[in-house]
Amino acid sequence: MIRVVLPAHLRTLAQVDGEVRLHVAGQVTQRAVLDELEARYPALRGTIRDRLTQRRRAFVRFFACERDLSHEPPDTPLPDAVATGAEPLLIVGAMAGG
Repeated sequence: MIRVVLPAHLRTLAQVDGEVRLHVAGQVTQRAVLDELEARYPALRGTIRDRLTQRRRAFVRFFACERDLSHEPPDTPLPDAVATGAEPLLIVGAMAGG
């Protein structure tokens, strides 16, 4: 099982508490995890990545194993610790302003 931690506003939108657990068949990549997440929680479609281009939204970041994975290609395998469920994939809403 893949563990995903969503920011509070996306947990509210998906109507979940705490961490989400997903089964991802095949290679565990950002794309595979997001495909499964959006299939299971349709309200999240378009919130993490653009509906048409499938590109990550500008103010959304992905972290795992103390690394920023936001700029990795979507089909790059996630770290083994994420694939085995030992560590969660963190989806974080970035902050900006001045």
